[in-house]
Amino acid sequence: MNGLKTTLLLGVLSGLFLAIGYSYGGQDGMMIALIFAVIMNVVSYWFSDKIVLSMYHAKEITAQESPAFAAIVADLAMRAKIPTPRLYLVDMPVPNAFATGRNPNHAAVAVSPSLLNLLSENELRAVIAHELGHVLNRDILVSCVAATIASAVSSIASMLRWGMMFSGGSRDRNGQNPLAMLAMVILTPIIALVIQLAISRTREYGADEASAKLTGAPMDLANALRKLEYASQRMPLMGSPRQQTTASLFIVNPFKSNIMARWFSTHPPIEERIERLEEMASGVKRA
Repeated sequence: MNGLKTTLLLGVLSGLFLAIGYSYGGQDGMMIALIFAVIMNVVSYWFSDKIVLSMYHAKEITAQESPAFAAIVADLAMRAKIPTPRLYLVDMPVPNAFATGRNPNHAAVAVSPSLLNLLSENELRAVIAHELGHVLNRDILVSCVAATIASAVSSIASMLRWGMMFSGGSRDRNGQNPLAMLAMVILTPIIALVIQLAISRTREYGADEASAKLTGAPMDLANALRKLEYASQRMPLMGSPRQQTTASLFIVNPFKSNIMARWFSTHPPIEERIERLEEMASGVKRA
């Protein structure tokens, strides 16, 4: 069900992108938008891991440097039947973790040093299993595609707004009503953002389920989420605008947020994630 929902949301997001490209330049604009999306997605697919890891000054570590962490990752990767990901420590003061890489053969798991100190061994296993769940479900690719298309939609909408301002809003592009175009350039980026966030939230639920299946202990992840959420609220990161675009990668959002940001959160509410995990632990199935 999560996979179907994600596919439908990506389809709608892609449709929005092509529609706004058509509004900007008719058939030619739609074709340019399509080519632009393909180029951006190829770049995101091949280089997103290097971009994110360098953004956080991640340092690759060996099994000798962190034997307990490496042993957990290797054991869970074997259980998941995927190659053991590369291991990284990220330069962050708050406990958190994320996975990156275009597929299971090119995956990396990154954690902050404070995560290794905060969690028990079982809780750490649950968090790593969550990240491997993202790798198994190809969530990194999905997230990159969604983020790229949503970003492109916003960029084209911004170009349209500036064009309408300089033309005084009187130009009728492709036979469209200027008011209808104005509504499109205002609403389309908002809709694209909401869809991107819905995709991100859906993938978090999927990774939580994968963690519960890999470890057989849903409550270990629930306990870890409580600790990580408390630490993030107590010491939130400000983060640059560029870093904040990576919030969906982390197991919990590490950045400072206001009420508006919480409405448009990249993650489902922690309470709801914990409730789902508690239901898994008690054997309750959701309709």
